[in-house]
Amino acid sequence: MNDQICQGPAPGYLDHARVGPVTGEAARALVGAVGLAARCGPGELGRLFELSDAARGSAARLLGARSDEVALAPSTSNGLFSVAAGLRGPGVVLVPRDEFPANVYPWLRFAGRGGPEVRRFDPDRGRHVTPELLRRHLTPEVRALAVSAVDSLSGHVAPLAALKEALGPDRLLIVDAIQGLGAVPLETDAADVLVSGGQKWLRAGWGAALLLVRDRCAERLEPGLGGWAGVTEPFAERHPAPSLPGAAAHLATNPDFPAAAALGAAVDGLLAGGGPAVVGARIRDVLAELLDRARRAGAEVLLDGLGRRERAGIGAFRLPGHDPAAVHRALEAGGVITTRRGEWIRLSPHASTPAAAADLFTDVLEALARGASRTRTRTTTHTHTHTHTQESTCPTT
Repeated sequence: MNDQICQGPAPGYLDHARVGPVTGEAARALVGAVGLAARCGPGELGRLFELSDAARGSAARLLGARSDEVALAPSTSNGLFSVAAGLRGPGVVLVPRDEFPANVYPWLRFAGRGGPEVRRFDPDRGRHVTPELLRRHLTPEVRALAVSAVDSLSGHVAPLAALKEALGPDRLLIVDAIQGLGAVPLETDAADVLVSGGQKWLRAGWGAALLLVRDRCAERLEPGLGGWAGVTEPFAERHPAPSLPGAAAHLATNPDFPAAAALGAAVDGLLAGGGPAVVGARIRDVLAELLDRARRAGAEVLLDGLGRRERAGIGAFRLPGHDPAAVHRALEAGGVITTRRGEWIRLSPHASTPAAAADLFTDVLEALARGASRTRTRTTTHTHTHTHTQESTCPTT
């Protein structure tokens, strides 16, 4: 059974920005934890708590944080809602207009319900948030910037350290890191708050996410969604009991223990493989090859010209003259799994993506080019025939 679970994705799987197939380590940890939950003796339950604590420690090492600065939330969205619920009082939170919806709705839902006003702004050159642009929007009432570490369509890596420097120590940098954490090195030291689920680049599946709340800003966030698992005395006679220190204050309940075990195993595997620097270099190499082949096929690449460190594991292209939906269908029929976002086809390989994926990708693009060429030839032939008939039947003037 374990061998069947850990076989991995098909060779042409280029869609880790949507779902990262679970690693072998994570799958085995998940199965093992479910086995502990099935037996449910005192020893097994204690082991489940230990696995959760170990996962939190592994996450702290990945983020360069103290263990008490990290908690395990159910998902990226849940973590962001916890943060939005904790940022109480007047003021403004800045959110780029092209942000992924998961990093928009928490702020919209709490605006007018005790949270700050949401102010949207347009990024530079379509999808960039630069320090210069940020400074133009920094008014006295701004309390925080909520931004993705990596743009989910273009793959652009946000300059987190420069953004934090522009914000200064009195404003919060709140980062949705799900499209970058585990794929490439990120400037996580700059984030006051960071949230990332495990189902994409960490390849840990659903049910557990990392919630980082730095000690330097913990007092500025109330335990808005913090429940019994986030207090020091959950069975006290009177409530509310004092909150736990650090990120745990924002937990509503215990984590999903099997999901936590899988996340911990996936992070441990990433660190054992050299961490984001080593894994990220391989991912960027694979993506660069795919984008180069797309260019050779006549494709336009979104935000082409980004430097190597400016793009993470995501790239998007479109083929002029081709229906994007038809291109997406052709890729899938050819064994190449991607995501279509409007007119763009998104590519997101991993370090484990085999060289055969690029060949499958090229085969589909070449087939599309041949099909377009035959269509043009038939159209030209039809036009010439039609023109000749017109000339033979119409009088000369």
